[in-house]
Amino acid sequence: MFTDVRSKKVIFVAHCILNQNSISDGTAVHPAAFKDIINLFLNNDIGIVQLPCPELCCLGLDRGNIYGADSPVTVENTRIRREMENSDTQQKLKILVDYTMLQIDEYVKHGFEIKGIIGANRSPNCGVESTSDNDVEIDGMGVFMTALHKEITSRGLNIRMTGIKGSDNFAEKLKDFI
Repeated sequence: MFTDVRSKKVIFVAHCILNQNSISDGTAVHPAAFKDIINLFLNNDIGIVQLPCPELCCLGLDRGNIYGADSPVTVENTRIRREMENSDTQQKLKILVDYTMLQIDEYVKHGFEIKGIIGANRSPNCGVESTSDNDVEIDGMGVFMTALHKEITSRGLNIRMTGIKGSDNFAEKLKDFI
């Protein structure tokens, strides 16, 4: 099965890295996407799987605050984090984690190499090395990445994760994922 020209290599990437239009107001750093990251993976024959955007799916495009861009990023991110931690949103978040795991399980089952998961550091949901809480950027994972990592680990899978920010040297940070 799958004996055609596909590379059988995939990487999971935070939604906003591939679609800056989904990001919270006032935080986009590119008009559309992180083109350098997309090209890095495509030039190395790695298929890109877009993770769902937990904030868009659970809170909407405006994140429930049409004035979000008027607050400092980490303050608004903390508000978003609190919204994502309530019970109604947690149910939606579980659906997104389950959907992601369905895809991961299928790729694993069919012998594909999952190169890793790339998150968006500082995000209250998709941060990997850093997230926002208590109105500051702190070490740790966001709400979605924490839930996803927990599910990956519970299934005995070992998938590398890292996060990026707009100021990172992407080529250097992501070279181990090629």
